[in-house]
Amino acid sequence: MGKGSNVQKAQAARERNQKKLGKSDEERKAASAKASKDAVAFVCMLCRQTFMVNAKPPTLYLHVTSKHESGTDPASCFESLAGYDPNDPKGEKAAEKAAATKVVRKKKKKKNDTDDLAALLDAGLKTGKGKKKFG
Repeated sequence: MGKGSNVQKAQAARERNQKKLGKSDEERKAASAKASKDAVAFVCMLCRQTFMVNAKPPTLYLHVTSKHESGTDPASCFESLAGYDPNDPKGEKAAEKAAATKVVRKKKKKKNDTDDLAALLDAGLKTGKGKKKFG
């Protein structure tokens, strides 16, 4: 056995004991602060009802339509619902519309090699191998 064997055993024992003790006070405070922050991520501006951080826009829109008067603007309850379309909850139609209005650029036509060759011939250059003159 090498010199460090007792050190390794002590380190392993410390790690086992740490697992048995659980979280420290700072870790518990941080976890509870995060949980309370996530629990009140969305707050209705009219009735002050809170929603978790994982609440989706359709859920928030359902709250507006079922709990408040008809005709209430969803953005007046939740700022995140500004521009929300209940008929298109995932935003697919809006994406298609944006893609349709996008300007498509035309590609420039590439010159053919034959066009370049014709331009060279017009300039007086020869193509291919010519006869060699000996003499």
